[in-house]
Amino acid sequence: MSFSTEKPLKKKRPPRWSDLWLKNTKPLKHVIFAMQLQSLSNPTTPTPTPTPTPTPTPTPKQQQQKQQQTDPPTKFKDKTGTLISNLPHIDRTLLLGDDLLLKILSKLPDSQRNPNSLVCKRWLNLQGRLVRSLKVLDWEFIESGRLLSRFPNLTHVDLLNGCVVRPHDCCVLFSHRIFKMDINSGVSGFLPDWRVCEENLLPVEVVDRGLRGLASGCPNLRKLVVAGASEMGLLSVAEECLTLQELELHRCNDNVLRGIAACGNLQILKLVGNVDGFYGSLVSDIGLTILAQGSKRLVKIDLSGCEGSFDGMKAIGQCCQMLEELTICDHRMDNGWLAGLSYCENLKTLRFLSCKRIDPSPGPDDYLGCCPALERLHLQKCQLRDKKSLKAMFKLCETVREIVVQDCWGLDNDLFSLARTCRRVKLLSLEGCSLLTTEGLESVLLTWNELEHLRIESCKNIKDSEVSPTLSTLFSVLKELRWRPDTRSLLASSLVGTGMGKKGGKFFKKNLRLDNYTQMIHTATF
Repeated sequence: MSFSTEKPLKKKRPPRWSDLWLKNTKPLKHVIFAMQLQSLSNPTTPTPTPTPTPTPTPTPKQQQQKQQQTDPPTKFKDKTGTLISNLPHIDRTLLLGDDLLLKILSKLPDSQRNPNSLVCKRWLNLQGRLVRSLKVLDWEFIESGRLLSRFPNLTHVDLLNGCVVRPHDCCVLFSHRIFKMDINSGVSGFLPDWRVCEENLLPVEVVDRGLRGLASGCPNLRKLVVAGASEMGLLSVAEECLTLQELELHRCNDNVLRGIAACGNLQILKLVGNVDGFYGSLVSDIGLTILAQGSKRLVKIDLSGCEGSFDGMKAIGQCCQMLEELTICDHRMDNGWLAGLSYCENLKTLRFLSCKRIDPSPGPDDYLGCCPALERLHLQKCQLRDKKSLKAMFKLCETVREIVVQDCWGLDNDLFSLARTCRRVKLLSLEGCSLLTTEGLESVLLTWNELEHLRIESCKNIKDSEVSPTLSTLFSVLKELRWRPDTRSLLASSLVGTGMGKKGGKFFKKNLRLDNYTQMIHTATF
């Protein structure tokens, strides 16, 4: 007879629903922990004392497992291992998930963004995920990787100030309407060429390396402002950021514009070629032609300090059929370039900003043509001294409905009379035109039969006493009249007895406004 030392096999019990349910106890632990916090935060609530029952002595392993299941996390214990009694000061937001807390923080106003980020490290990281727009002042913030880890959801990034190296011993603040920079008083830029930013810009290789890192970490980028980039740097952004819609390039040249062709969804573009006193670069007809052929979906173009001629503007007009707004700032265009704007068939807004000249030799009127869809003409801080330039410009813009002239030099009665060709004007705004008189203003206004809005401010040679009855009758039918040519203007009192405000019957409403300087007519609405 032989005896076997093997134990008989036990019959395996079929699994029960209770066993399967208790295997995943992680959600239960959170519920139990929340209930413990609630009970401990109300120490006045009496708890019944359980009746002691004899239990068998557990093994050390069982005691350790039971301790891990019943004790709350150690972060709520002091050094002695007991529960902290001051539970009302515990951060209850730890029970909220990141997604839920992000929704809560996104509902708060922007003024509380900085205070919220100082609560704790978790709130700092979550608040960084809500930031969409950022202006970088230090390029090291990009190269170190802190930009992407701190703000992973950026859509608008401005790198202009970060592209300029600021010396540690700077003592001079150099300001321009585009940006500001700190420079050393002994910098070689204080020479006759006055390009103090040339030697303080980052190398092209450094800028391209930063653009590659930014593009890889921010695929949803929609707006980018950068200076001193190359063609390869822009190509990396175009390949990674397919939703890029707005681009602003400083110190741009013809070769850089080749990289813009890969931006398939680009709609707004600003090119800054030359800035007096900061840096100089060349954007010519070659670059404008490359731009026109590669970016045909552009809606708005801003050309600042760019060179070119008729050929470059013609290429933009023929290729960019969706172009609606064009801004020309401090241009270096050759003579005859103005005629190229007539090819912009859908152009609605034309702006001239800080231009020393418009076009001294525009060519014959038949060669100029006009922009058929143009509605708005804005002139700001320009020199309007050349009669040929203004005649060609008004001929080109004869279909405009809105003319705004602000702080321009040289606009007198003779030059302003050229605006009579624009017979469809509904709004005229003049500010800072010191050479224009009341007689010159009246000679043009009486030829505009569709005029509805008139704004005259800071034009010292336009006098209230020189307003004729014919001109006052014109004022009475306007929908809006803002009249303050100087601080002594008292139009309301000088027009007594002229019938001002009576036209229109009971539907005519006249509002008078008394400001710090004078009593004037502000609005007149039918």
